[in-house]
Amino acid sequence: MFGYITVNKEELRLREWKEYHAYYCGLCRALKKEAGNNARLILTYDMTFLILILTGLYEPESKCYQQRCAVHLGQQEKICENKFSFYAADMNILLSYYNLLDDWEDERKVLRRVLAKLLEKPCQKIAKKYPRQNQAILQYLKNLKQCEQNQEKNPDLPAGYTGELLGEIFVWKRDEWKDSLFSMGYHLGKFIYLMDAYEDLEEDKKSGNYNSFSLYFIEKGIKETEREQTCYQILRMIVAEAAKEFERLPILKNSEIIRNILYSGIWMNYERVRQQRVKGITEK
Repeated sequence: MFGYITVNKEELRLREWKEYHAYYCGLCRALKKEAGNNARLILTYDMTFLILILTGLYEPESKCYQQRCAVHLGQQEKICENKFSFYAADMNILLSYYNLLDDWEDERKVLRRVLAKLLEKPCQKIAKKYPRQNQAILQYLKNLKQCEQNQEKNPDLPAGYTGELLGEIFVWKRDEWKDSLFSMGYHLGKFIYLMDAYEDLEEDKKSGNYNSFSLYFIEKGIKETEREQTCYQILRMIVAEAAKEFERLPILKNSEIIRNILYSGIWMNYERVRQQRVKGITEK
């Protein structure tokens, strides 16, 4: 479900890319500190974006340093971390733990259960530390399962549940910025859900798995030739709302990296899937 909120590296300056990567490495190290080495397997770009947003808004003291990284064959890597690195790591762990458990219940894949077990103890601590966010995840999974059972034909409903979840996670604390942060997270959550549904259209069609876009197309009588444009228009409107909320916030630090993500990076997976689909149609 996650991994769609990333940068377009080709359009970043080298300095900006190194800064982004430093926060990404900081999240990786925070995951290790919070839940051990195995937690690095659940590292996501989405939570790196959250670090950039909260760091830019609240301007906490950050620690930046060079350290050798085993993942990158012992190379020296710049690492930047602050309290939001650990907040994002905690949210990453919570989300991954419950998603792994959900996948285990649905598909009975043993590896999912094993990974969930590794995250169980740190997840229990995090749930007590952040009860609001923990409850939001549990409610989200319950609501999403209900949509799947009911074969909900309106994609805005399950996407909205995902939006509510990410909105709660973006709200680090209830202060003057909570409404803008919730709104940004809400629209990005909707984008993540619908982008995932868009990417899985063909696979879900073959497997018979629930896909709200597929049911929506059938319900509205949308022709095959119109479906690509319909998906794009829906996704574009949602991202525009997220970008609008960002522009309202007084964020200066790393603002160009954030804009790269919102106006370019976020579309890279969409373009990849679209091109694969066009290629598949052409080959037929």
